[in-house]
Amino acid sequence: MTVEYEEPDVGDIKHRMDGAIKALKNEFLSLRTGRASASMLDPIQVDAYGSMTPINQVGTVNVPEPRMITLNIWDKTMVSKAEKALRESGLGINPVVDGTIIRLPIPELNEERRRELTKVAATYAENARIAIRNVRQDGMHKLKKAKSDGMPEDEEKMWHDDIQEMTDKHIKLVDASLEHKQEEIMQV
Repeated sequence: MTVEYEEPDVGDIKHRMDGAIKALKNEFLSLRTGRASASMLDPIQVDAYGSMTPINQVGTVNVPEPRMITLNIWDKTMVSKAEKALRESGLGINPVVDGTIIRLPIPELNEERRRELTKVAATYAENARIAIRNVRQDGMHKLKKAKSDGMPEDEEKMWHDDIQEMTDKHIKLVDASLEHKQEEIMQV
């Protein structure tokens, strides 16, 4: 008589843990570190020729330096309107006009804001750790069921060790990613 039991799908467990790491990295990308980004201007509208127009449709947006955005206005008559829209946008950026080019120096983050961002990063990392532990727990439940269905004890121990090793490795990746992000945020 052959005993039927299902071996745990280690590939699926690894894939799900990798997914938690990928989600964490995407969340970290959303944290602003005081660097310039062209997408910062996306919500700003300019009164162009009688209608409200996105600012990126009245000029070319560039990011020549990590802390500078430039806006090259195509029509000279739109420069003052674009400058006004930028001042009133609430971004806290002071535009500097130079002909048809508007320079937007991005101010450094203050110490308090940096600390807040490191706490947010830590929360994201903890959520990733929880997701990884949940995947581990799911794998261990399947392993327990396989053992009750007849899996030999030494084989169960081998799978248990594999899943635990994979979990530890992914938790270390989360910790390393968090440490890197926190250093990036605290960099002045």
